[in-house]
Amino acid sequence: MKKIIVTGGLGFIGSNLIELLLKKNFNVINVDKATYSSNIYNVKEFKKSKKYKFIKLDIKNKKFKNILFRYKPIGIFNLAAETHVDRSIDNPDSFIQSNVVGVYNLLENFKNYSKFNKSKLIHISTDEVYGDILTGRSHEKYPYQPSSPYAASKAASDHLVSAYVRTYKIPAIVTNCSNNYGPKQHPEKLIPKLIYNILNNKPLPIYGKGTNSREWIYVKDHCEALIKVFQKGKLGEFYNIGSNKNLNNLEVCKKLIKVSNQLHSLGKNIKINFVKDRPGHDIRYALNSNKIKNKLKWKPKTSFEKGIKLTFDWYNNNKKYYKSISKKDIIKRLGSND
Repeated sequence: MKKIIVTGGLGFIGSNLIELLLKKNFNVINVDKATYSSNIYNVKEFKKSKKYKFIKLDIKNKKFKNILFRYKPIGIFNLAAETHVDRSIDNPDSFIQSNVVGVYNLLENFKNYSKFNKSKLIHISTDEVYGDILTGRSHEKYPYQPSSPYAASKAASDHLVSAYVRTYKIPAIVTNCSNNYGPKQHPEKLIPKLIYNILNNKPLPIYGKGTNSREWIYVKDHCEALIKVFQKGKLGEFYNIGSNKNLNNLEVCKKLIKVSNQLHSLGKNIKINFVKDRPGHDIRYALNSNKIKNKLKWKPKTSFEKGIKLTFDWYNNNKKYYKSISKKDIIKRLGSND
């Protein structure tokens, strides 16, 4: 049976990826250290599946080697990472430990494992490594100019993977994706936080004037792209994964209000509330994803209008998800640099 390791599989993208891999008849070993952003709720549908196994372990742990040699995966998707920019402003240390030191340990173990076993490593990164893209779209050869400690830690991990490909010839690929949204995303992020506030009749906080622009992709489209990269991607390459659809935060909020108004009666306290911006907040991210579209024949299937409705539906039907998370992790303001 084809075995895949997904690191960080209790998180947002990781759990959605596991769901898709299981549907495609892979055996999946989920390796996750189970921090605040991990959630057993995310895997409740398949945690009893014979094709799924969970192992609680930090990728920094030397025992990761034992998992590789015991299960002999044909592929590893590395999604184990600290991801929230605001948290990286408050506490960069955990980002360096997870996103740099953790990836270093993973690479050392994978280097030794891949000498004796046919396998691929897909390292999942972000468009934030490119920094502000005020005009045009960043392609795979675009210079890295990260702005936040989070983005810098992801940039460092990308460079580590690339260096191990060049020096040690490990079979690895790096992907850089735009902003994901969809079911199972931690409500410290914009869209699930706004949905939480809508469902709980609270004001909707938007940084600055709401003009910061992001490229949005539905998480299940991203997961399809990751599997396509695993199956068809060229070793040693980088692939941007995006929707080519940019919206600023104010536009996202207004679209979400419109959708939720169709599905859920809005409370009187639901109104846009502009709050102090985060330090070093990039104005715009935008990816050029022509490479994956042309070389691997992948393109996103889900429009933002359809995806945001599916997302709101999921949270509305899974209110227990919010109850599985510490309330302070939902409502506390981070990264204000006050």
